[in-house]
Amino acid sequence: MRNSDDNDGFFVGYINSLPGSAQWFVPLTAVLMVLGFASFGILAAVVQSDPGSGQFLWDAGEVNVSGVLEEHPYPLIHAEPSARFPQGRTLMLSGDGKRGVQKRVASLSGQRVDVSGFLLKRGTIDMLQVTATPKPNSTVMPQQTVNAPLPRSLGRWRLTGELCDGKCYAGAMRPGQGLAHKACANLCLIGGVPPVFVSTAPVEGHQFMMVADQNGMALSAEWLHRVAVLIEVEGAIEERGDLLIFKMDAASLKDL
Repeated sequence: MRNSDDNDGFFVGYINSLPGSAQWFVPLTAVLMVLGFASFGILAAVVQSDPGSGQFLWDAGEVNVSGVLEEHPYPLIHAEPSARFPQGRTLMLSGDGKRGVQKRVASLSGQRVDVSGFLLKRGTIDMLQVTATPKPNSTVMPQQTVNAPLPRSLGRWRLTGELCDGKCYAGAMRPGQGLAHKACANLCLIGGVPPVFVSTAPVEGHQFMMVADQNGMALSAEWLHRVAVLIEVEGAIEERGDLLIFKMDAASLKDL
């Protein structure tokens, strides 16, 4: 039978001193908890993917671009050579906030237009946030034919990566992860912002590609469930100007 005078190991909350058996356990547990939370925080930061140096190019101010406009799968412009783009450049188009410009360009596909806005850039993504409705360029005579660059097929690919909205990923916001990222991206895509596929392995030097369905048109609402998660999908890739279009085949889609 235990001696009633032996109080070692018995703790009373209003007594300041800890029993002998707890004098090492409590401080050690506290230290381990602090180290554990610190390690978890460092690990969480390390495993975050680096989205690169995407940003609005505010130093350029509002720029004016002339070029051939394409409406599908999402609005883009093949900018002509200029001081800003000596070799020309293919730019995705978006409106302000979480909106696209589909209604503004509905009657302008295939035409040479003038458009103004603010530039965003991340890696091989270039986007113009349009500030006014694009207008047909008055210097082009009606009898002149203006064509977009001919698409070049790069064949069929199976890629692993993530669907994102092109505006935030181009630099409007720092891309995140999880439910908040998914909700934000889906609001942009519902509003008409062009989506992009962020591939884990580059294709012809491009990690980012504008996406379309297998028929080369805008994605249907069912794709919203696949945004901001790692997926594997097959599809044809074609080059338009210096932008790649990934025509994703829904039947090949796999969650990872």
